[in-house]
Amino acid sequence: MDITNLIDEALEKISRASAPDILESVRIEYLGRNGQITKLLRSIGSLPSDQRSEAGQEANAAREKVEAALTEQFSRIAHQPKKSKIDTTLPGIRPLRGAFHPVRQVIQDARAVFRRLGFEFVEGREVETEFHNFTALNIPLDHPSRDAFDTFYTKGKNLLRSQTSTVQIRVMETRKPPLRIIAPGRVYRPDTVDASHSFMFHQIEGLLVDDRSTFSDLKGVINLFLRQFFGKNVKSRFRPHFFPFTEPSVEVDMSCILCGGKGCMTCKRTGWLEIMGAGMVDPAVFQSVGYPSGKYRGFAFGMGVERIAMLRHGIQDIRLFYENDLNFLRQFS
Repeated sequence: MDITNLIDEALEKISRASAPDILESVRIEYLGRNGQITKLLRSIGSLPSDQRSEAGQEANAAREKVEAALTEQFSRIAHQPKKSKIDTTLPGIRPLRGAFHPVRQVIQDARAVFRRLGFEFVEGREVETEFHNFTALNIPLDHPSRDAFDTFYTKGKNLLRSQTSTVQIRVMETRKPPLRIIAPGRVYRPDTVDASHSFMFHQIEGLLVDDRSTFSDLKGVINLFLRQFFGKNVKSRFRPHFFPFTEPSVEVDMSCILCGGKGCMTCKRTGWLEIMGAGMVDPAVFQSVGYPSGKYRGFAFGMGVERIAMLRHGIQDIRLFYENDLNFLRQFS
């Protein structure tokens, strides 16, 4: 091919190239290892000696001209305004809005109620010592109630706490009364997972210690919490029970919020729902944290957060809280 025609052909293709990949293919076609101008330069050695000099000059000039045209076109393409792939006339896509998990919502709402009653929000460690989880709570090694929770030990002989009462012990070890604290957090128990049980769940425990509190004060705090959290028409009842760390101890029931106390499947036709355990702090607990004997008194209570959330929203299966199903969680945002 005549070298002039070859240059004209290459320059025309370069000028028509509208994208970097097209321009790159033109470069390879003429200046690549097997390109037409490259082959032309290689063939010069086969020409008679008197023709090599002139042919070499023409071929080099062709290569330089094509290289300059390629560089200029690459630069022109790079600086061209890019066409947007977004249609600005279409409605925008709203970003997903975050929200509290229903368990966290319950903790936050309960915290707000107790804050108005003067309770302080305190969090503590989940890996605890045997003393703080059992012994200080009047649960010695041979106590029958310990069998159900004496699991999940670490190599260092610590264990995953089975109740947030451990936070109460640590606060009393470092502070003197009066105390009003709320301690929420995760706890761990060797329960078989089913619709109403999990080996990991959340608790909210409360503690009030001073020199004059009574069981009537405990009833007043619990009743006020239930009415502010579930509605002013909620009623409560207190049944005698046993907890190692409180004496006297009670189980607290509230009237069923689904049937208004008339009886339904949720409350097993009784009209009542068990909501929490409570009682006056056992003197043995005060003794374990070094409080003078007989000087202080107080009360404590504890409730399962998932239990409250299930009652509040009519949820039948505790496992729904842990499956991270957005279709379920979006109902509470």
